[in-house]
Amino acid sequence: MATMQLTPEIDVRRAESRFVSDFGWLDSKHSFSFGHHHDPRNTHHGLLLVNNDDIVDAGTGFDTHPHRDMEIVTWVLDGSLVHQDSTGHNGVIYPGLAQRMSAGTGILHSEKNDSWRLAGPEHRDPVHFVQMWVLPDESGITPGYEQLEIDHERLASGLVPVASGMEKHADETAIRIRNRYAALLAARLQPGQSVELPEAPFLHLFVPRGSVVLEGAGDLATGDAVRFTATGGQKVTAIEPAEILVWEMHATVAA
Repeated sequence: MATMQLTPEIDVRRAESRFVSDFGWLDSKHSFSFGHHHDPRNTHHGLLLVNNDDIVDAGTGFDTHPHRDMEIVTWVLDGSLVHQDSTGHNGVIYPGLAQRMSAGTGILHSEKNDSWRLAGPEHRDPVHFVQMWVLPDESGITPGYEQLEIDHERLASGLVPVASGMEKHADETAIRIRNRYAALLAARLQPGQSVELPEAPFLHLFVPRGSVVLEGAGDLATGDAVRFTATGGQKVTAIEPAEILVWEMHATVAA
């Protein structure tokens, strides 16, 4: 982790500027360098290294693969995702269920759109989810897994801590991540409803669904993101029903 002298900046990144991986069964849009998409000028913001906006067809998904020394948060927007890992955890992730996986010393897991096997063959819809990665405070921790449901009424009431390692969220966070400088907040907004962004050295605002107006910066559509440095406190107001994901970060990746 690192802190530094910062210059205030608001950097709007439009949806169409993202890297795209289209494998037929998977439509994945990457806000940062990922896989074979590499841009040395776009590797992270603050502590956030990955913000992947994924749509996976029914009956397909990610086969068992490894991760190490990463805090991985998954947030489903539509459909459901079946998770299995080498620590013995398995379950179905659906909208409103926050999931955190601490890769630590090493973990194997798979993610499949196989929930139709449970719900019946008529349920073969794609699953749409956002997966986000931040570095842990320290490497070599014991791998772990956590998931908890956040009800719609709470998400509709304003920005809600979804995943956090910050002390200020200790009594209200749905899931804990192993980074005391980072927190993920989420909100579901109706037209005209506003929330105020926190102030932090680094913020990342992502609009996975709907459209909003960001005070001082204008309209943001589905897939748009904003990277804030040394600023915050702006209002975000929904134009149409929208969902937003906000990372509040008080450190950055060490150079």
